[in-house]
Amino acid sequence: MRACKVVVSTCAFGGGDDLYQPIGMANSSIGRVCYVAFWDEVTLAAQEAEGKVIGDDSMIGRWRIIVVRSLPFVDQRLNGKIPKMLTHRLFTEARYSIWVDSKYQLRRDPIGMLEALLWRTNSTFAISEHGARSNIYDEGKAIVQKHKATPEEVEVQLTRYRQDGMPDTKRLHGLKALAEASVIVRELTPATNHFMCAWFNEVVHFTSRDQLSFPYVLWRLNMHGLSMFPVCTRRDLVNSLGHTRKVKPLTQTNSGSSTTS
Repeated sequence: MRACKVVVSTCAFGGGDDLYQPIGMANSSIGRVCYVAFWDEVTLAAQEAEGKVIGDDSMIGRWRIIVVRSLPFVDQRLNGKIPKMLTHRLFTEARYSIWVDSKYQLRRDPIGMLEALLWRTNSTFAISEHGARSNIYDEGKAIVQKHKATPEEVEVQLTRYRQDGMPDTKRLHGLKALAEASVIVRELTPATNHFMCAWFNEVVHFTSRDQLSFPYVLWRLNMHGLSMFPVCTRRDLVNSLGHTRKVKPLTQTNSGSSTTS
């Protein structure tokens, strides 16, 4: 992992998703790109039960599997934000990263993605626009309606954002206010690392729904080099295969540490 300069990463905690092998790679990128999947012990057991066994080289197909133990949060969705948002802390020598949510199969060459989404646009950070909504407060309503967070949790978060002066607008700094954060492409620079750390702080402090906190961080930091690509581009980059099982939560022991149930 220390040798990775370009890393594609994903994670599946709680046993909810299968591991989908990437396709569409150019021969020139094979050997230049590391593919790393983070699992917890619940996912490991679920995958082994279906005959997907990690090899002696820690690989399954293209993916190097990292089994993570003693996860810090009871909320599995929040645990998943660690590899998603803190890539630069896990791959300290990498220069570029591509994050793909576990429900997706990558279907394009990673080096080609860097060229199209970063180099040609003179960007250091690229993320998909949200396909359904454009406003943070509309997103809050949708999260509650879909039971992805409680009304009280969302209200606390949005009240704080209103108090800070977060505008009720569909665009921020010339970009669509809402992102669909399942595919994130970035150069690991101090600026993008700072953005991701600030974003991570929001999901830890408030709800784990990262689409709700992204506009706030975008508004506050106004980071140069950030671009957003349309939904049609995201659909061209990945195949959406969905969640295959219900995620199993973690439970708290009497001592307060997290263990798998």
